[in-house]
Amino acid sequence: MPLVLVCGLPGSGKSRRAEELRAALAESGEAFVVSEASAGEGRSALRAEAERLLGRGKAAAAVIVDGGSEVKSFRYELFCLSKQAQAPHCLLLCPGGAPRPDRPPLEPPDARNRWDRPLFVAPADPAEPLPLADIRAALFERRPPAPNRSTRAQPLQAAGFLHRLDRLTHDVLAALLEAQRNGAQPGQFVPIALEGMDSGGGGGGGGGRGAGPEAPQGLLLRRPVSLAELSRLRRQFLSYAKMNPGEGEEDLPRLGSMFLQYLSQNLA
Repeated sequence: MPLVLVCGLPGSGKSRRAEELRAALAESGEAFVVSEASAGEGRSALRAEAERLLGRGKAAAAVIVDGGSEVKSFRYELFCLSKQAQAPHCLLLCPGGAPRPDRPPLEPPDARNRWDRPLFVAPADPAEPLPLADIRAALFERRPPAPNRSTRAQPLQAAGFLHRLDRLTHDVLAALLEAQRNGAQPGQFVPIALEGMDSGGGGGGGGGRGAGPEAPQGLLLRRPVSLAELSRLRRQFLSYAKMNPGEGEEDLPRLGSMFLQYLSQNLA
């Protein structure tokens, strides 16, 4: 059951394009749109409903997720779901629209990232049709993704990787708490420089620095945070990482960045 993520700003026509795509794909099989209206508010509800539908495993059906995909870490989560289900996936970007204060900012997809490709862009003119032939080919004519290498790794390797991820996320929390003890105030960007984490690439979702390749990793401290709250979010992230193994050792730097993004999104 292939997966399509519809991405764009509020007012970009995502829901209309999702319905257009559903109607076109339904001509050859079932197609389902997962939105906040159908699954419930929040990315966790969208993810759970997408996972339920992907688990049905119907090759002629498709799942279209309309919501949450403006956030890079959520796109990565759903990419992991599709890979776990061995289902092809693609991303449809709807241009236009405008940011809203009650919605997260758009983290533009980048086709160089494997979780953002194949990447299709909807025409800016709503009267123009979607590139349906190319989307169908991406969904139904590609081979399913291969299982993660880490799922075939020896248990000791998996245990060692999880231990290193556990230590890295622990050190991130320690750095944040130490910064607060040293006087970091709400509105301040807290840089996080740790071994095993990407050294650049947009500030790790902290939202406080530029997007150039030399941008530091870190977190924009929007409010005081406690050890209990940070520990709860860390446990949630580790639980997700264990259920959705990536590519083993080479995934550690990116997962460190994803953890910062996860904290940023949940500590607003």
